[in-house]
Amino acid sequence: MAVRSSRLKRLIGAVTAASLVAVVAACGSSDSSAGSNGSVTLEFAQWWGAELPAGDFDKLIADFEAQNPKIKVKLVSAPYASTKQQLVTGAASKTLPDVVGLDGAWVSDFAKQGAIADLSKLMADANYDDSQLASQVKIKGKTYMIPVVNFVYPLFVNKDLLAKAGVSKVPSTRTEFLDAAKKISAGGGNVKGWALPLDTAVPNGVQNDVMSWLWASGGSMLKDGKPNLTSPEVKSTVEYVKSLNDAGVIAPGSLTMKEQDKVEKFTNGQVGMMIDSLAHINLIKKSKPDLKFEVAAVPAEDGFTGKRGIPYASWGIGVSNSSEHKTEAFKLVSYLMSQETNAKLSTIANGFPGNKNAKPDFSNSDPMFKTAFDIYQQGYPANEFVGLPKSEDLMRSFDEQLQLVLTGKSNVDDALTKAQENWSSVIE
Repeated sequence: MAVRSSRLKRLIGAVTAASLVAVVAACGSSDSSAGSNGSVTLEFAQWWGAELPAGDFDKLIADFEAQNPKIKVKLVSAPYASTKQQLVTGAASKTLPDVVGLDGAWVSDFAKQGAIADLSKLMADANYDDSQLASQVKIKGKTYMIPVVNFVYPLFVNKDLLAKAGVSKVPSTRTEFLDAAKKISAGGGNVKGWALPLDTAVPNGVQNDVMSWLWASGGSMLKDGKPNLTSPEVKSTVEYVKSLNDAGVIAPGSLTMKEQDKVEKFTNGQVGMMIDSLAHINLIKKSKPDLKFEVAAVPAEDGFTGKRGIPYASWGIGVSNSSEHKTEAFKLVSYLMSQETNAKLSTIANGFPGNKNAKPDFSNSDPMFKTAFDIYQQGYPANEFVGLPKSEDLMRSFDEQLQLVLTGKSNVDDALTKAQENWSSVIE
């Protein structure tokens, strides 16, 4: 999802086309095996190791192997896009590795294909206490993915641009945000108030940059699990985004902009505000050490006093349904979800734990991580695309209708009606 796709730019160079073919081939053949001494080798494909400091994830896995001497883990780490391609292929051919990193956007399709195992059964068989889990991704009452680490998407603001525009406080409401965006944009040059990535090839801008306004005000795009895109709250969200566009405060090129482009514009001081992954704090500071910025909750509708939903993406985990070593595979899952290990992993990943009893260690982190954690605790994680079938297609069809609105080729009501029809044909 978005947290990974934006980091892909700096990671993709690490894996050549030739090595990708080798990775896919290796995982497709599945090297998991049982040794003559009763030992088992598990294959674990994920993108996490590629995004963590070199060697950190290997150390956690080595600790697991030390605690479970008859279980060996073969890590297959590659960038997000490569991992996705490999796993989509493996799911279709029922050749997934024993343990897999999962994006919530894939879960419904993988479960429908019978490619990933029912974790509810594995938890029951292991007498595992799932009350410690912060969340589970379920399809028809059965758990197929457990979020290991969550990455939230708060509002990022350029403090210097706000001050230059005469804005004394970080916007907390939609009206304050529009006002601040107008004042930043009025400064001239190539600086705008906000960036909105809507490239339909990678349509996660719908999730992170559009629906985030809805969730921040406690709204929902679904009703009883069905699309509810013609509701007043969704209409209000789209009308608000349109108002930002009509005011000329959105960075140019939004219809073909990808998430990494948004991050670059913010880092270079070309936009004053963006909604983005917390995981990018260190990346921004490394690229632009002198940039003064902070994070805050996504602004809500004027007068809203309830809990604010904050967008998130997860490093999820699942077990292959074709694995011959599901019991051992779940031991690895439970190890990664244990309080101590989960706290360590979330700390080195600059994310928030999937075990609700685990707490990240902020002692060596940027203070903004603690600020974001407070925002996270005061609100609730919100991403209604997780677990939906063909979620990227849903984002794309909504994106296409939104683009028609922003280019004056459709009105909000017609666009939402068509989006509702498109979604209803996918979500049964």
